[in-house]
Amino acid sequence: MRLSRFLLFLLMVCLTTMAEALDLTTAELKVPADGRTLCTPELQQAIDRISAQGGGRLIFTPGRYLSGGLILRSGVELYLEEGATLLGSTDPRHYPLPDGVSVPDNPDKVTTYALIVASQVNHVGLGGKGTIDGQGLQLALTIDSLHHTGELIDPIYNVRRQRPNTRPSLFFFYQCHDVRVDSLHLRSSAGWGLSFECCEHLTLTNLDVVNRAYWNNDGIDVTDCRHVRITDCTVNAADDGICLKSDYADLCNYDVEIARCAIRSSASAVKFGTASWGGFRKIHVHDIKVSDTFRSAIAIESVDGGVIDSVLVERIDAQNTGNAIFLRLGQRKGDRKGVLRNVTIRNLTCQVPFGRPDEAYDLRGPEVDFFHNPFPSSICGIPENPIENVVIENVAISYPGRATKGMAYMPLWRLNDVPERIEKYPEFSMFGELPSWGFYVRHVEGITFRNVHLSLCDSDFRPAFVFDDVQQLTMEQVIPADDLFIQ
Repeated sequence: MRLSRFLLFLLMVCLTTMAEALDLTTAELKVPADGRTLCTPELQQAIDRISAQGGGRLIFTPGRYLSGGLILRSGVELYLEEGATLLGSTDPRHYPLPDGVSVPDNPDKVTTYALIVASQVNHVGLGGKGTIDGQGLQLALTIDSLHHTGELIDPIYNVRRQRPNTRPSLFFFYQCHDVRVDSLHLRSSAGWGLSFECCEHLTLTNLDVVNRAYWNNDGIDVTDCRHVRITDCTVNAADDGICLKSDYADLCNYDVEIARCAIRSSASAVKFGTASWGGFRKIHVHDIKVSDTFRSAIAIESVDGGVIDSVLVERIDAQNTGNAIFLRLGQRKGDRKGVLRNVTIRNLTCQVPFGRPDEAYDLRGPEVDFFHNPFPSSICGIPENPIENVVIENVAISYPGRATKGMAYMPLWRLNDVPERIEKYPEFSMFGELPSWGFYVRHVEGITFRNVHLSLCDSDFRPAFVFDDVQQLTMEQVIPADDLFIQ
């Protein structure tokens, strides 16, 4: 009897909670939906009202809604019905800086402005089959013009590349708990696409992200977050597709799954770094399709003192991709030594073309400024700080060949002339011409190649593998088995 009463009480509580959830629609609120009238105040008031009454949804009915930066409150979901489009204002003065964001250890942090901002809130989300379009190209060009006219100076303007750096993202979520973004079409940020920093229990699923409007258009960036699931997303980005970053020395990305995603990128498809202050632990990347990507299918980098540990990458299919695998342990920040260990990459196929894989992009990643033959995959630590315990298993990579000594030549007897570049920005082309066509491995302690098949579409005068300062090397079922050099 007591148990029945208790269950009845729980049911009443659940029903009461459900009844208290407040759903408001833009139609009933008479929010302008013509795509020309700025409706930031109406939308923000609705968000605030829903949160104050215990949570619920702001439902965007079909139409076009022009808005500046919106601040998401606890318990609120923005739900865009099919046919509804939220347009970002092209006036940078319509994007407020969020409150309560701490200063990261990374001095290169650029901006936290965004169309959708959430800071230190819980149980929030965005969903539906509608579209969020940042109108990023026009917004970025407006910021650039206002800088040059002196009306709105960008304090971190990139003089060398002649473009502004203070450009709003589509999303910026900071120190939020229980975040879900589901099934939306996300378009054209002026900066990064979706940016999540120091959040916990983050779920991104079934997203269609196209972020190719301007420079540094990453798709999805996750910084020092815990318990993250990014699944079944399509990302087409002018910069890195899905990127894990670490801006805080005492934090890290922990327990992250990236699964069943399709990625195109004019940079790298899945990348750890470049910002790598705290690190990345317990990361699982699997069932990823990569295509038409300029740089690496998988790039794992610790160059700011962060710890990378316990990473599993598996079932990767990369076609027309400039580089299959890039693992780098560097040291850009003085005495801060990083760690890169316990990484397994298995069941990966990759086809590397001779020319640029991203030739069809409007915005293409900057090409290197020296003559070179096709680059191999690289796994490189630094002297007295090796990468540790790497397994490369069930991997097949097709390379283009066509290397000639007349184009560039790094003979094996000059192996010590390959620069270390300990303090430089990490990239698979960072060492210049390399003396192998398949894998270049240096300063590594404990590495296994098992069932690895490398092939050439045309001839290459270099060996398939070069190992320099490598301890505890294991080669099992490797093709070509005898095409290697060990120093």
